[in-house]
Amino acid sequence: MSTRYVIFMARAKQATAPVIWGPEARPRRRRFHRPQRRIAENLSILAGLGLGAVLALTFTVEDRAAVHSPGGWWLLVARLSGMVAAYGLLVMVVLIARIPQLERAVGQDQLVRWHRKIAPYLYYLMTAHIITVVVGYAMLSKSGIVAQFFTFLWHYPDILSSVVGFILLTMAAVTSIRQARHAMKYETWWTVHLYTYIGLALSFSHQIRTGVMFLGHPLYTQIWTGAWLAVGGIVILVRFGLPLWRNLQWQLRIENVTQVNPGVYAITVKGRHLERMAISGGQFFQWRFMSPGLWWHSHPYSISALPRPPFMRLTVKGLGDQSTALAKLRPGTRVFVEGPFGAFTHHKSSNQKCVLIGAGVGLTPIRSLLEDMPSAKQVEVIIRATTVDDVVHRDELQAFAAAHRGQYHELIGSREQIRMNGEMILSLVPDIQSSDIYLCGPEGFMQEVRTILAGLRVPHTSIHYESFSF
Repeated sequence: MSTRYVIFMARAKQATAPVIWGPEARPRRRRFHRPQRRIAENLSILAGLGLGAVLALTFTVEDRAAVHSPGGWWLLVARLSGMVAAYGLLVMVVLIARIPQLERAVGQDQLVRWHRKIAPYLYYLMTAHIITVVVGYAMLSKSGIVAQFFTFLWHYPDILSSVVGFILLTMAAVTSIRQARHAMKYETWWTVHLYTYIGLALSFSHQIRTGVMFLGHPLYTQIWTGAWLAVGGIVILVRFGLPLWRNLQWQLRIENVTQVNPGVYAITVKGRHLERMAISGGQFFQWRFMSPGLWWHSHPYSISALPRPPFMRLTVKGLGDQSTALAKLRPGTRVFVEGPFGAFTHHKSSNQKCVLIGAGVGLTPIRSLLEDMPSAKQVEVIIRATTVDDVVHRDELQAFAAAHRGQYHELIGSREQIRMNGEMILSLVPDIQSSDIYLCGPEGFMQEVRTILAGLRVPHTSIHYESFSF
């Protein structure tokens, strides 16, 4: 009886003991996935071959006599623009599908930049497709443009649904403009972009039912349908199946929420089998907290420490409605995550020395990255903040810098008092040109530091950063 009592008390004490996040309790050896750059290279080659196949398909089924008939050139442009736009939309979906191997190789922010870069051109192609197909058929049938447009709507299969799909894609395009993104909440932008998938689905049927490339060509129809189904399957598997399977394993719940700085909260999450979680310092998850008002949307937050099974931690600054509400989360609240994502890891470094420069809440990925740095690396840490209270996890940053036998520098004060420039950085790190630099912080801060580093002739391939803006 007494033995059972002693065991129970020991277990209870162990379960309620505070988690130690400093270097004195570094996690045991754990799993991680090394980024494979060739994955991105192979996919880019595959995307190029796919585009060539689409162009070849379009030209193969074109009849020379049809091209020289009334409206023929207009219809050729319509088919080309429509097919290239449709194929480009599939590529865009793959870029933002959060495929783990691609995310680790390139980083989500780079994938999003590529997505945004090609998106306007695809929208122009879709618009050109609609205009040229209406004009071409109007010339062929010797009818008015307006009359031909309504003929398409009421008498051609699936054209009405494709128009609705184009409207939904237009909504996504408009809300992606920089000014529009800055004027709306992340939750609103995220909800609008969910309609992109509906828009794509509505636009598919009319392609194979009215497209000259597919009428009377069952093999082409099967290949094109298979491509769309494959991309849809990837989205379902990666965006829904894989996160569901992982979360059933991990069973994450809120352990506690503590204020570490004014307006900054460390959220400790408890789960199962976290020793199997393949994650590197500097990476992030898409976090969804199953609490009223929070469960229906997710936000990207970096881990602020490597997991200490069964615990892991993120640190959030109350900037918006969602991040402010996190301070009120109750212990036991279920947590659903997607990830880990990001290429802001030590695997990118190729030099013996690494310089970590951070500001604001961007110090949280700097903190976990510093912890994960190989012991053989020489590390310098530069922190920029207006006040000491703005330095998140200050004691831990100092402790891990010391554990790596590195230098820890703080630049505390307003921009008027302390202004970063090349001379200051060289005084702190004289061999900056031969170092890998990791930047994390507000966009303006990172742009300023990148400009300074460019002036110091630091190779751009040695500057690593990720942006979390939507």
